[in-house]
Amino acid sequence: MAMTAAVGLAACVHTPPRSAAEKPTSEKIPAFSGGVPGRLPAGWEPFKLLRTKKSTEYDLIAGPGHTVLHAKAVKSSSALLHPLNIDPNKTPWLKWSWKTAALIETADNFHRATDDSPTRIILAFDGDKSRLSALDQVMFDMAKLITGREAPYATLMYIWENKAAVGTVVPNTRTGRIQSVVVESGAAGVGQWRRYSRNIVDDYRKAFNEDPGRLIGIGVLTDTDNTGETVEAWYGDIQLVDRP
Repeated sequence: MAMTAAVGLAACVHTPPRSAAEKPTSEKIPAFSGGVPGRLPAGWEPFKLLRTKKSTEYDLIAGPGHTVLHAKAVKSSSALLHPLNIDPNKTPWLKWSWKTAALIETADNFHRATDDSPTRIILAFDGDKSRLSALDQVMFDMAKLITGREAPYATLMYIWENKAAVGTVVPNTRTGRIQSVVVESGAAGVGQWRRYSRNIVDDYRKAFNEDPGRLIGIGVLTDTDNTGETVEAWYGDIQLVDRP
């Protein structure tokens, strides 16, 4: 992932406004299953990581018994986002399902030039930004300048990796404030709906060696801008609950 792409991703799910009158945040993740096929899901906002990148296509489609989110990336990278304002300790379990039609053949999330994934869940957390390193402070300033958004204190992603073992934490090559956890690896589950239940508090602690602040945003991202490949994926409802 190039520096500019890392900057865009850092601001992908942004810090919500502090004024209570301005807060467009919620304590619930809008369900894809309640949406109308052919449209974007209500409450989710498209976001391009960089203006020069092609956008991934997202739309709701009729799935197996309910509506699901469909994503198609053709040399593209953009996300769908929803702002939140949640204490993750109260509902630490993230549950979701996804499916991909194929792996991204040349993807390798340990190298910035091939850092693509057919499926990603993005979580943004608040925190004390005065604790950031000087390099991260510069990157966050760049993120605001380039995207017009405040970057979150920390970003945790769940990804489908080609080779790395499930549970592996993949560091971003540009900043320690973005970490990815591998929840699916290899081709065995391709073409199947895969279901997950992850404790985001435990995963945050493992990735960042500290306790998480408030959860301020969530996103989905299917991207092939680095590898130049094409991939299709589907996302089911995403929920935060208090038990696995």
